[in-house]
Amino acid sequence: MTSPLCLLFDSDGTLVDSEILLADVMAETLTRHGLPFTARQYMDEYRGVRFLAIVQALEARHGALDEDQRQSAEDEMRRRMEARMREELEAIDGMPAALEALAAYPRAVVSNGPERKIRCAMESTGLGHHFGDRLFSAYTLGVWKPDPALYLKAAEAMGHPPERCVVIDDAAVGVAAGLDAGMQVVHLNRFPEEETTPEGAIAIGHASELPAVIAELATEVAPAS
Repeated sequence: MTSPLCLLFDSDGTLVDSEILLADVMAETLTRHGLPFTARQYMDEYRGVRFLAIVQALEARHGALDEDQRQSAEDEMRRRMEARMREELEAIDGMPAALEALAAYPRAVVSNGPERKIRCAMESTGLGHHFGDRLFSAYTLGVWKPDPALYLKAAEAMGHPPERCVVIDDAAVGVAAGLDAGMQVVHLNRFPEEETTPEGAIAIGHASELPAVIAELATEVAPAS
């Protein structure tokens, strides 16, 4: 009997509509700590990118922070972001219904964010029951997208080979990680006027399209041995 595909979901921008909140918080916090940054920059250049990598890119332009300053900026950003998420965060339009339709598939969240942030996102939007404790954080595993090892480690923990996994991700770093991991990739491209889906990934514009795409993939992907 063929095992079902394992669905590996990104969090920010894929399951939950957190990116504009994060862009605002990062712009306010980093600018206050001496690294000029705008919400537009985050949305245009850094969606899904590790916080430290963003800080390092800004430091190269504006001057380095010391370790205490860097940690203070991150701690403030995390506090402010959690407060905004608990008050304002919503699921991506159509995603709750899509997850209900995909209830038969094993699935997990695989995010570049800390586990606390992932849990906050799931609690704030009511999506947590779809994933339980199957939450894989780059901070816990010590590897960040676009490194494919993050998705590969999650797949191993879920007990599924890469070829039986489907990555669902909205950000370029996540799409690249999934493709390099040898997985099927569904790119939730919410900004088609500005972003191009890489060759090898399947583009959708709305979460409501996801169940049909997964059903089609389930008929195409070779059965597990």
